[in-house]
Amino acid sequence: MPADAFFYIVAAIAVILVGLGKGGFAGLGAAVMPIMTLAIDPVSGAAILLPLFIVQDAVGVWAFRKSVDWRLLGWMLPGAAVGTFLGWLLAASVAVWVVEAAVGAIAIAFGANRLLAERGGGMRLGKPQPEPAGLFWGGVSGFTSQIALAGGPPFQIWALSRNLPRDVFVGTSGLFFAAINWLKVPAFFALGQFTERNGTLSLLFLPLAIISTFAGVWLVRRIAAERFLTAINLLMIAVGAKLLWNAFG
Repeated sequence: MPADAFFYIVAAIAVILVGLGKGGFAGLGAAVMPIMTLAIDPVSGAAILLPLFIVQDAVGVWAFRKSVDWRLLGWMLPGAAVGTFLGWLLAASVAVWVVEAAVGAIAIAFGANRLLAERGGGMRLGKPQPEPAGLFWGGVSGFTSQIALAGGPPFQIWALSRNLPRDVFVGTSGLFFAAINWLKVPAFFALGQFTERNGTLSLLFLPLAIISTFAGVWLVRRIAAERFLTAINLLMIAVGAKLLWNAFG
């Protein structure tokens, strides 16, 4: 067990950010692994957090269980399954910084354009992207989530283009990433990362994980839909900048 207080402080911050993200503030989770790697190696950090992700997913899914676009998920999840598998298969041969740079640049461009469009500038989004595009964006999200824990922006690019109501966006996002996290479980078993130490640390942070997720749900439901969309677009830009920093910093 880590004896360094710095590890527990860093891990607590990461768990709180994930909880707020799972509660509805999609995008905050992208900052988690860079924070965790300040105190522990990335694979062990991900193995500690994954069980917490799954519990936090359950809280978020339950809270927004009546607000899910099942048709959207029907298009995205098959692509996500393929993308997650390809990410696991190609992890050793794909440079993480390339994935981070590409996703970061796309996220900044998309988020900035939507903010400009809200204020009368930027390119109008027009009609939502066709439904079959969900297969592609689901695959990209699964792949980037497996490789660089950066599945949020690809999901948001397509889901936001569908102009979903706030609660439907949150509920659909929560269920989508809950499925992706379960798809990652076999890979971590294969890597031998579900150790007694990592499991004990996951249990230690479990109460904080649950509380922070409920806090995220509470906050999201008290923000007007228009402000929520603005916040998501700002988060996309911030996440994109962070991913570019990871890639080139």
